[in-house]
Amino acid sequence: MRRPHDRDIAAGTQTPGQRGFFGLIFDRRFGAIFWGKLVAGVGVFMHGIVAAILVYAATESALWVGLVSVAQFVPQIFLSPLSGKWADRGNLAFQILLGRVLCFAGSGFIAVWCWVDGDPRGYYGATVVLIGSLIVGLGFAVGGAAQQSVIPLLIRPGELHIAMGLNSLPLTVSRAAGPSLGALIASQFDAATAFAMAATTHFVFILLLLLAALPRGVEHDEMDANFSVRSALRHVWQDRTLLLLLLVVTAAGFAAEPSMTLAPSFADNLGGGSSLVGQLSGAFGLGAAVGYLGYVTASRMWAQQWVTQIGMILMVVGTTGLAFVGHKAVALVLFAVCGSGFMMALTGATTLIQQRVPPFLRGRVMALWFVGFVGSRPLAATLDGWLADTFSLMVPFLVTAALVTVVMIWFRPGRLDFSEASHRGVHA
Repeated sequence: MRRPHDRDIAAGTQTPGQRGFFGLIFDRRFGAIFWGKLVAGVGVFMHGIVAAILVYAATESALWVGLVSVAQFVPQIFLSPLSGKWADRGNLAFQILLGRVLCFAGSGFIAVWCWVDGDPRGYYGATVVLIGSLIVGLGFAVGGAAQQSVIPLLIRPGELHIAMGLNSLPLTVSRAAGPSLGALIASQFDAATAFAMAATTHFVFILLLLLAALPRGVEHDEMDANFSVRSALRHVWQDRTLLLLLLVVTAAGFAAEPSMTLAPSFADNLGGGSSLVGQLSGAFGLGAAVGYLGYVTASRMWAQQWVTQIGMILMVVGTTGLAFVGHKAVALVLFAVCGSGFMMALTGATTLIQQRVPPFLRGRVMALWFVGFVGSRPLAATLDGWLADTFSLMVPFLVTAALVTVVMIWFRPGRLDFSEASHRGVHA
């Protein structure tokens, strides 16, 4: 049987006993996901920025820096649909735990290598960093869909709106703190220490998951027996609004990539070193923190779809400005503008997706969410790096702005159906 309040969760019905911000983050189960994502998220961005710095130092190629993101995120394209299927019919708690173990192993592998052999040198050393990043990426792919789809099982009726905002907050904070912290540790100590600390953050998440005793998943009745990925794809294809929401998530992931892949080249052009790389990526994260506050405020006045549209406009403005900027302070502000728009668009679109998806399809659709958000980043990283190496830094920013603009034009809230598709009786 489905949980009796799944429909109320999707509808956002206000009920007695609804918890607020502090009630959720200190709940044993939801809090484990929240704090675990916050701590491990810092480790993820520490890993990403230090890997980018090392690879750029070893190869002096923006394209090779882009391969760091390719290694971390390309497994999403191939494994996330299968991971989503596991999430719908398997053990969510074990799947999330296994994903974190792989992330721990990936960062730990590079840390041990650097302790034994020193900082990677040349293309061989850069390849070692890519292998460790690939292992981390496998962890994302295995645990990602389960980590997203478990959220509605941890909340009470009427808590979805605040829960989804809180679900995005760790990404915001870690995006601000992780790059700066990683660059600082790498410059003050060494890369091995930075990767070891990144691995430790995943170990902390593992401990929190073991203490939380998360639910296995949702029980399904006879009508929900079709667990094929094809049934989820068919459902998304038939729901045009849901399809466009997933495209918004994809555009947000694509637009976030320059803050990592192009940061070393951008800092070099501005005459800065590794500390400026961290500051640029950190500005994006700090802007995302401001965007979270903007999301919370705007959601009280406007519907989620309009908040999402505002976020996309900010992404276009910030990314276009970065194509022409030549001053450090202005660049930091524009990266922050991009981060604000990213957070508003991503959180708004994700909330709408959770509201629309039937519980028996949640894992597979959230796997498609991961394919869009994380799976788009290898393409973005490769394209950004190639365009920067072949032409100039202006070109990848303009291409990114153009892509987000196209999706924004397609996503016109006034012409889309935002009724709750999850209650139409559509079954695979």
